[in-house]
Amino acid sequence: MTNTATHFAPRTSADLTGVSWIEVLTPTIHLGHVRHVVCDFDGTISVIRRGWEDIMIPMMIEMICDGQPSTSELEAEVADYVDRSTGILTIKQMRWLEEAVKDRGMARKPLSAREYKAIYNERLLRPVRQRLSQMGDTEEARDTLAIVGARGFMQDLHDRGVKLYLASGTDHVYVKEETAALGVAEFFGDDIYGAMDDSEEYTKERIIQRILDDHGLHGEELMVVGDGPVEIREAAKRGAIALGLAADEERRCGLSPRKRERLINAGADLIVTDFAHHAELVDWLVGVG
Repeated sequence: MTNTATHFAPRTSADLTGVSWIEVLTPTIHLGHVRHVVCDFDGTISVIRRGWEDIMIPMMIEMICDGQPSTSELEAEVADYVDRSTGILTIKQMRWLEEAVKDRGMARKPLSAREYKAIYNERLLRPVRQRLSQMGDTEEARDTLAIVGARGFMQDLHDRGVKLYLASGTDHVYVKEETAALGVAEFFGDDIYGAMDDSEEYTKERIIQRILDDHGLHGEELMVVGDGPVEIREAAKRGAIALGLAADEERRCGLSPRKRERLINAGADLIVTDFAHHAELVDWLVGVG
């Protein structure tokens, strides 16, 4: 008797080489097995906090110099640190600032990391609140504060039975508020993890490891999606698929060369500039539905 069942050849990331909307950096990944996805939030899904670096860098320089003239050396050092630390808990960045203030010895009354964090949050929340207050209540309006195609990407994964988790270095209370405002909280359910006070319990490193441990996952069943080096390094370290998002946050799509460079250095396997091709991307990652 002839077996008429259709057999699909296993697919690898090498099969995506030459596809215009994705860059393949690791051609040996076996595709079609993703069942769990950890997503970064800021810069990967949301652009509500776009431009945060333009607030953090001047704030750090201001705290270090305390009214005294800055130097090009200091400005370069701070900018380099902020770039390298993208994605870690804000309190960790402020601990670096606390040490930098002490080392430079220019500030008359050095503050604690928690106090610096409060100053930074106060300044960042001004444009955040303004953007949220001006956002309409339609899905189209909410999507103007998200990376192009992000909602469709999450919806497609959710509809295919993929378990979604959100991991952010932003304070948990703000992550909950902003995912709700964008109308994407439902995709993650109770699995939204932001920073809790000054605790390191919810770092992306620990969240990813917990997901692997709790579900007994093998590497290629888990994918980590993000625009920063922290989550990409953790994915690479644990054998998960690392999908880098190198989007220009002002346009919500298109290539950010600096992000691409950062993602490559961190060990990204695949890079996209947005989720405009989310349906095809999910077919490759999860398997043809």
